Amino acid sequence: MNTREKRIYQVTFVGSAVNALLIVLKFIAGIFGKSSAMVADAVHSLSDFITDVIVLVFVKIAGKPQDKGHDYGHGKFETFATMIIGIILTVAGIGLMINGIELVLKSFKGITLEQPTMLALIIAFISILSKEWLYRFTIKEGRTVKSQAVVANAWHHRSDAISSAGTLIGVAGAMFLGPDWRILDPLAAIVVSIFIIKSGYDIFKPAVSELLESSLSEAQEKEIRMVVESVPGIENVHNLRTRSIGNGIAVDMHVNMDGNISLNEAHSKATLAEKAIKHKFGQNAIVTIHMEPASIKPVPHKHTEPR
Repeated sequence: MNTREKRIYQVTFVGSAVNALLIVLKFIAGIFGKSSAMVADAVHSLSDFITDVIVLVFVKIAGKPQDKGHDYGHGKFETFATMIIGIILTVAGIGLMINGIELVLKSFKGITLEQPTMLALIIAFISILSKEWLYRFTIKEGRTVKSQAVVANAWHHRSDAISSAGTLIGVAGAMFLGPDWRILDPLAAIVVSIFIIKSGYDIFKPAVSELLESSLSEAQEKEIRMVVESVPGIENVHNLRTRSIGNGIAVDMHVNMDGNISLNEAHSKATLAEKAIKHKFGQNAIVTIHMEPASIKPVPHKHTEPR
């Protein structure tokens, strides 16, 4: 296991341990603290735990080197894991919304909702603090190791912190404002679910784009052209094709060089361009450069006097 995989496993393991504890606490607080919003929040934490497991499994696969069946490596497995996280997050948000709507409808029908207890309020506050800390810790590590799945998981922690904040508001309102205000508990869950669904979509969309072989952004492609054309002797980058592969990229292009230089010299220039791209976009970038003559100057023949 390389250093990158170790760091991913460590940060994900920490998240899993915290989530496991919060799941137990939230279910206890939801059931014995009489808070349906807290039960829904516990379900949301359970989805966090599931995504941690997904990251652990798929990052291990994504770290495998290229083999006979995967010429470009296994980076797409990490993208696939990111997509699954986005789907789970979206589904969890929809579930929270449905649960909140059902409780609101009950309240409109004249059914008095149960009053949450202080236990639910305390656990909601603990959840906010722990999940916000997890978000900051995880996103820092995810950006350091350049892992989409870990960054996606960090935003999942943040969405859970937001969910707990909504739960805290709803529980506090239902506790201290009287029976008529107990509807605040499910209303808060509905509002929070909208943000959760949005977060899931934001994670899901780029992962799907990558799996569908979308090109890199125009800004990134412009940067690639500039990096390559900065190599002396290389000009006119064209037929540029790009795509993402997990935390890396694949690039192939045509470039023009002086048609009179030797093959060794042309190859050296192409190697310099490849190294420049890898320095900018990561050492696991896959770069293919097709060399074409920009111009071929006629070689002067030696003039010989007739005998």
